[in-house]
Amino acid sequence: QITLVESGGGSVQAGGSLRLSCVGSAYIISRYCMGWFRQAPGQEREAVAAIDGAGLTRYADSVKDRFTISRDNAKGTLYLQMNSLKPEDTAMYYCGAANLKGTTLRRGDYSYWGQGTQVTVSS
Repeated sequence: QITLVESGGGSVQAGGSLRLSCVGSAYIISRYCMGWFRQAPGQEREAVAAIDGAGLTRYADSVKDRFTISRDNAKGTLYLQMNSLKPEDTAMYYCGAANLKGTTLRRGDYSYWGQGTQVTVSS
C-alpha cells in the first residue's frame, strides 16, 4: 500500500509564494516518477511538474520559471515551491507516483495519489 500525504496549501495574494510537501516512503519518493497535479472546480486534473529517480524534471508551460519540483530522498518527501502565484493557480494540488522510468506529465501514468491540499490565490 502506497500512501502519499500532501500539506502546505493555503491562501495567498497574487505574487506570493507557497511550498507544498508530499510525504511518502523513501523508496517510492526516490525511485518512482513523482508528479504534482492540480484540479480546479469543474475542470480536469492537469499536470504541473514531474521528477524522475535521476532528478530530471519536467514542467507544464503555465508554471515554468515560477514553480520548482524537488525531493528529499532521506525524508521521503516531495516538494513543490511555487513563486509568483497567480489567481489562475487556484486549485486542489495532488501529488502522484508513477512506477516507470523517466518523467511523465500524463495523468493516466500515475497509479497512486494523495488526498490533495488546497491552494487559493487572490488578486
